[in-house]
Amino acid sequence: MAKRKPSNHRKAAKSTPFHSKPPASGENGEEMVQIYGQHAVRAALQNRSRRLLSLYATENAAQGLKAEIDAARLQPKIVKPAEIAAMLPPDIVHQGLLLSCSVAHQPSLEDVAAQGGLLVLLDQVSDPRNVGAIFRAAAFFGAAAIVTARRHAPPPAGALAKTASGALEKLPYIMIANLARALETLQEFNYLTVGLDETGETLIDAVPRDRPLAIVMGAEGKGLRRLTRENCQMLARLPAAQTQSTGAFTTLNVATATAVSLYALTRPPVLPGGG
Repeated sequence: MAKRKPSNHRKAAKSTPFHSKPPASGENGEEMVQIYGQHAVRAALQNRSRRLLSLYATENAAQGLKAEIDAARLQPKIVKPAEIAAMLPPDIVHQGLLLSCSVAHQPSLEDVAAQGGLLVLLDQVSDPRNVGAIFRAAAFFGAAAIVTARRHAPPPAGALAKTASGALEKLPYIMIANLARALETLQEFNYLTVGLDETGETLIDAVPRDRPLAIVMGAEGKGLRRLTRENCQMLARLPAAQTQSTGAFTTLNVATATAVSLYALTRPPVLPGGG
């Protein structure tokens, strides 16, 4: 039988020493991730809970992060932009930087809940850019952590880290097995669990502030799942504008909705009578 000829696709592929991706695991099976983009890489270099494996950088990008690279005692591998692009999916804006490092250490849900800070729970929000934008908003408004079910969560790397613009290093990203069980755990710590839902009877800025709060955000389109709604102690809605012709406009992006909710929940509470 004649040998099968290689496909045209294989013939067209270019050989480069930088084409293979960095390893997915490090020493002792430690999970390794890729982080790219100037702000994300700078913040990761400053995070002492990460173990740094390698840094590919263009000459200009390395010079821009010289202080952080020197402080991390990491020797960058100076490469061309195209060589970094070859290690990433198409159309990634890497800004001349690609860091391979360990996943940052994360506390347990119980440890974070014991501190009583404002928490953001995500119910199958799987788009990494949305989650990254939620990280930025949560860090800005002083939330204590992002909590999500592991099965439907984007990894703490790549597009999430770049969109978070350094906020991934500021907040815990707690991945749990079951969101409903996490809500029960928070209630055991005296949290009020509030699901954001357009059918909620309470406006977001009227949510009680007499105990710790956990706001639960659903995926775009689907919103909160039925079991999640049933396990929230309260459903709240944003004060969407009403018009005679179209009614309420309900297509707010989940990251934007989270930012608006956090703004409302961190302002002084609305008093009866508007006082």
